Amino acid sequence: MRPQANAFPYRTLMVQGTTSDAGKTTVVAALCRLLMQRGVKVAPFKPQNMALNSAVTRDGGEIGRAQALQAIAAGIEPHTDMNPVLLKPSSDTGAQVIIHGRVRADMHARDYHQYKPVAMRAVLESHARLLAQYETVIVEGAGSPAEINLRDRDIANMGFAEAVDCPVILVADIDRGGVFAHLVGTLSCLSQSERDHVIGFVINRFRGDIKLLEPGLDWLEAQTGKPVLAVLPYLHGLFLDAEDAVQAAQSSKGAFRVVVPSFPRMSNHTDFDALRAHPDVDLRFVRQGEAIPGADLIILPGSKNTRGDLAWLEAHGWREQIARHLRYGGKVIGVCGGFQMLGRTVDDPHGVEGAPGTSDGLGVLDIETALTREKRLTRVEGLCAFASGDVPLQVTGYEIHMGVSSGAGMSRPVFSIGGRGEGAISADGQVMGTYLHGLFDHPDACSALLRWAGSRTDHVVDTAQLREASLDRIAGATQGLFERLLALPR
Repeated sequence: MRPQANAFPYRTLMVQGTTSDAGKTTVVAALCRLLMQRGVKVAPFKPQNMALNSAVTRDGGEIGRAQALQAIAAGIEPHTDMNPVLLKPSSDTGAQVIIHGRVRADMHARDYHQYKPVAMRAVLESHARLLAQYETVIVEGAGSPAEINLRDRDIANMGFAEAVDCPVILVADIDRGGVFAHLVGTLSCLSQSERDHVIGFVINRFRGDIKLLEPGLDWLEAQTGKPVLAVLPYLHGLFLDAEDAVQAAQSSKGAFRVVVPSFPRMSNHTDFDALRAHPDVDLRFVRQGEAIPGADLIILPGSKNTRGDLAWLEAHGWREQIARHLRYGGKVIGVCGGFQMLGRTVDDPHGVEGAPGTSDGLGVLDIETALTREKRLTRVEGLCAFASGDVPLQVTGYEIHMGVSSGAGMSRPVFSIGGRGEGAISADGQVMGTYLHGLFDHPDACSALLRWAGSRTDHVVDTAQLREASLDRIAGATQGLFERLLALPR
């Protein structure tokens, strides 16, 4: 029997954190899964997100990857209203501003600060539409509400909470240390009206003897007058889409070695989550200053600034490393911006990603790329054109890019999407490039790509199944928080 609409007492509940990566995304996803399991119509929401990992929605827009994950937890399709403002940094001081899933402009940080009242209107419109469709909206904050320099015109944390008058849970990560200072310090940075919105604390990623923590919990509650709603355990081995943290995509177990350069503006490194989870794959991200290890497969990831990251690649010796890798018979895959880098040239005549100009690519694919003002956003499914056999092998994915590639290499496509060729393979068969993000997510495509690259594994990784199991795990671990929220006086 379907529960009444008031089975969960909060129409809007917000989860904020004392720091970035405190666990906001996970707590929101867990609450969405618990509510979905109880038959409550729930939607996730993040007013403003700054991330280079994004997803394409059913309405053809772009949102943060975390909100797409939370929508899966809630059992619904991702929609642009779930993340009405997305900022994709293109430099240390500038970002592409995406409103309701569409690119609005590229702005300097100071210009965006002046633009925030306009962005806030988009935020409130989306929140109102979600409330009209769902019984409950679970909101994720951004960064920390204690960032005093950003309090004016805030739309991401307490500015939103006060605008809609919703209660707030404050999450802190005990694993990084200083959890009590984080919580007390954050409260002390808030105004009285903002503190009044905080209904309690969640301490995340605890491992150890809870009895040893209890004196600190008692002190915290006495010091602040706020209850500790839950102490959540550190859960190992979760398979959840990361919003930005590259370290979440590391692994070191299998014999087949895959190396990925960690570009300064790398986007959608979640493309490689299936490889991270694969027991026969050793996936390594190589950062600035690290030695480039030997590999069976090098993958160039997506980029928010293709020419800038191409220059970084050159400066750190990757051109020579890739040439040597190919001479010894290794394979190379380029994804989106990485695909563009593999060609002869990358031309930006309109200054889409910075100053107008043309950069020489790595020249291992017979293509040229021109960056365009229009962004292509689409979900796709098709077949692996590079794989031979009696049974067609499926691929699923999505495209998010500003640019068009052309040239003779495109006559040897990687995939067949709706009857058209997609991507390019070199004449010698050692290099392939594609615009498809998520190309390893379908088990067929993942296995076929690894076989193409030289792996002999028969193991199949089902990322959807792993994700669902992880969402159920975090929901189980958050059951106590859910029950405490139901019991709070209102």
